[in-house]
Amino acid sequence: MSKGPGLFSDIGKKAKDLLTKDYSSDQKFTVTTYSDAGVALTSTAVKKGGLSSGDVAAQWKYKSTLIDVKVDTDTNLSTTLTFADLFPSTKTIATLKYPDYRSGKLEVQYFHDHATFATSVALNQSPSVDLSATIGTPSFAFGVEAGYEIKLGSFTKYNAGISVTKPESSASIILADKGDTLRASYVHHLDLLKKSAGVAEITRRFSTNENTFTVGGLYAVDPHTVVKARLNNHGKLGALLQHELKPKSILTISGEFDTKALEKNPKFGFTLALKP
Repeated sequence: MSKGPGLFSDIGKKAKDLLTKDYSSDQKFTVTTYSDAGVALTSTAVKKGGLSSGDVAAQWKYKSTLIDVKVDTDTNLSTTLTFADLFPSTKTIATLKYPDYRSGKLEVQYFHDHATFATSVALNQSPSVDLSATIGTPSFAFGVEAGYEIKLGSFTKYNAGISVTKPESSASIILADKGDTLRASYVHHLDLLKKSAGVAEITRRFSTNENTFTVGGLYAVDPHTVVKARLNNHGKLGALLQHELKPKSILTISGEFDTKALEKNPKFGFTLALKP
């Protein structure tokens, strides 16, 4: 794949990941093993509130093809096939599900040095088409995306975004929700080794005249331990501790509470992912 501007979904992704990735209020336990044939088997158990669920997934890579199969406790089966360079500079992703086979999807991504395109089609009786395009470079990118419901003959979404990326910082502005939401974010690494970073994001929803301002940060205590925190203007404070017990085996503990309603019970999440 060429080193172009990236997909539309990459715009603002650094800020989003720093503010949301790995934060959880669930209890999750994951174990991954590898067979002699190179198949990765992953078993996951999740407790959310008073409900428990789980799934078993298998992943196998053959040359430029990646096959993912997952079965959950409700006997839902999903299969994802990813083909790299099936056509030059492309990635093709096919998703099939059973028994809800109508939720399948086919996506094709095309990468160029100065542009990327992606299109996905829902494989059901009322197909919808999503299209996105990004032009620019790895340092500067402008992109748009749209979703169209063929049966209804109407757009389900249209968004636009712009990003500026430097070695020590990243900034983005996204106009989403059919022009109803404006989101601006900025991430800055505070040292050359990127052991610490700060992030700020402001979201303006025009229909409700509501603003949400969130700040957060990340600090690597040592090569195996990372702490994160975030706070928004509504008083929601979150914190996260992530520790690598051994290579690829990660323990994550996160929590969130409302500083404006201390009588409410805080939310806590626990995730343990074990790999050989």
